[in-house]
Amino acid sequence: MSHNPDAIAPHGGQLVNRIATPEQRAEFLSKADFLPRVQLDDRAVSDVEMIAIGAFSPLTGFMNQEDYDRTVTEMRLANGLVWSIPITLSVSEEVASPLQEGGLIRLDNSRGEFIGVLQLTQKYNYDKTREAIKVYRTDDAKHPGVQVLYNQGNVHLAGDIWLLQREPHPQFPTYQIDPAASRQLFRDKGWKTIVGFQTRNPIHRAHEYIQKCALEIVDGLFLHPLVGATKEDDIAADVRMRCYEILLEHYYPLDRVSLAINPAAMRYAGPREAIFHALIRKNYGCTHFIVGRDHAGVGDYYGTYDAQYIFDEFAPSELGIVPMKFEHAFYCTRTKQMATSKTSPSRPEERIHLSGTKVREMLRRGELPPAEFSRPEVAAELARAMRIEVPA
Repeated sequence: MSHNPDAIAPHGGQLVNRIATPEQRAEFLSKADFLPRVQLDDRAVSDVEMIAIGAFSPLTGFMNQEDYDRTVTEMRLANGLVWSIPITLSVSEEVASPLQEGGLIRLDNSRGEFIGVLQLTQKYNYDKTREAIKVYRTDDAKHPGVQVLYNQGNVHLAGDIWLLQREPHPQFPTYQIDPAASRQLFRDKGWKTIVGFQTRNPIHRAHEYIQKCALEIVDGLFLHPLVGATKEDDIAADVRMRCYEILLEHYYPLDRVSLAINPAAMRYAGPREAIFHALIRKNYGCTHFIVGRDHAGVGDYYGTYDAQYIFDEFAPSELGIVPMKFEHAFYCTRTKQMATSKTSPSRPEERIHLSGTKVREMLRRGELPPAEFSRPEVAAELARAMRIEVPA
């Protein structure tokens, strides 16, 4: 494979960079004590970071009302570009009231640390129920994404942002590979086609199977686990990362796989989030994106393959990244290997279906996932994390 330029353009054509220059940072710091403050929750901090590094290109800040409304109703920005998830900064009426449009706002994290600046261009109210139904396909407050939506403030603050300084990730600094760096990495490796894989779970055998099927077609795999805010019952990011490291060391061709963290927060928006995840990986430089069973789903809110069907609502040129759609993989007891209904001659009773949910349930019951579910080295690591006694 020859050295190649970027195989794919960022969404919108240009990779955004909203990290303050040293001069801008000095100016913002000099004003720090005089600016009105807004404290961000963990998801908003992740959004600021994702905007700043270009992962949310073409967004340069939090959405104005026109972009927000069209994203919610049509999955497009005001200019017509495909975009499926609203990226907004929500505050209470009390916090919003004294803020002046046109002014700078200091953005603090949950510890009160100054991390960024918002150039406030607009304040506007919005309909939470409409957003819930359109984006999450439900207004059920038990849905984790809808719950966050209902609990947030009633006013959106819009405007460009600057991240004060790009800090190393506190847990995974060596895996903090931002879009500009991942694109350079792919160029250095000579990869012309790269498939991205989104996960918030430890990789089980079904994941491994579809990833390796994809690797038969493309030059490289970009394993990109999400390490931002997730549900309380999801397995901790540090445990998942150790599992990925173990799996890659023993079962993957290391010269064809890159592991990096995705600092985004999870929305659990099912089909819409599948589009969102694909566009993010496009910004990281991927040409292809794996979409499996119930991508970004939770509970029974979405159909098994709804996250694949939604890609058919857009022209391929509008997305600019190729979805690789995989059937639900299972362990076939007849052929003694991973398969799907497309390749296996087995009957339903000869199929062991795997999922992150099942693995989590087994671990909580103190059970070790069997070899059909998970590679033994990964199962042992999960057991140690969950304090399950591993048989000798």
